[in-house]
Amino acid sequence: MKEPSARLRVTSRVKWESVLNIFLQPSLVRSALIGLIRKAHLGSYKFRLKIGAVERPHYGYIVYNAARLAQKLNHKRMSVLEFGVAGGRGLLNLEYHVRQIEALVPIKIDIYGFDTGEGLPRPVDYRDLPYHWKEGFFKMDIPELRSKLNFAKLVLGNVDVTAERFFAEHEPAPIGAVIHDFDFYSSTAMALKLFDENEKYFLPRIYCYFDDTVGDETSLYNDYTGQRLAIHEFNQAHESKKLAVPYHLISRKSVESWYHQIFIYHDFKHRQYNEFISEENQQLPI
Repeated sequence: MKEPSARLRVTSRVKWESVLNIFLQPSLVRSALIGLIRKAHLGSYKFRLKIGAVERPHYGYIVYNAARLAQKLNHKRMSVLEFGVAGGRGLLNLEYHVRQIEALVPIKIDIYGFDTGEGLPRPVDYRDLPYHWKEGFFKMDIPELRSKLNFAKLVLGNVDVTAERFFAEHEPAPIGAVIHDFDFYSSTAMALKLFDENEKYFLPRIYCYFDDTVGDETSLYNDYTGQRLAIHEFNQAHESKKLAVPYHLISRKSVESWYHQIFIYHDFKHRQYNEFISEENQQLPI
């Protein structure tokens, strides 16, 4: 017979799962409730993150899950990269998520934001979607942003140069999450070259968010231009490194648009790729 404390824990878990299930169902009521919870900051950060009731839930999702993976692999520190800082609101929001997640997962998280600071360069060709993007978009006020940042580090310059020097200059902790918001095919392709560096700088699986992969009737993103083309070419060029769709996300009962913008980087030959991280006891009763 279970002890009263054990029964209480089971009952509490069942109630928690029942409440959580309400927010995972697709409905207008659900959307309204999530909006209210987000604005009022009701409940714990972990609860709000789970139901998507936080600003930029995709940022929180990739950082939180990367931190949990890093912890299971016995890392004490990890890094998060944002390619395409623009004005800096995303980087500031990333700092918020990192502070919350560090309180939940015993791991330190460093942030690096890559940008030229000068806005978008001139599109190279049709693959950079010049019908949608224009040179000079998203210029950064560098002094203003630096005055607002608490601990995130800016890596300024053209990505073909900064990416090449990044590891030697910063010696970052293993990278667990990457936000790709460079807009262009050409810039994204250059940023993906970072994955060719020594495996010590990466977790074996990395949570990635690609901002410009869904779009609308103006952008019309497709597999032959922009970020989707850069992803496809990366996969074609690497036998044991792949950017793959997280089917567990897009098969949920209620699917958010950003679920389709998440990709998981896998390095199948990474020395930690096959380390067991799942539940120890998975025996099912007869």
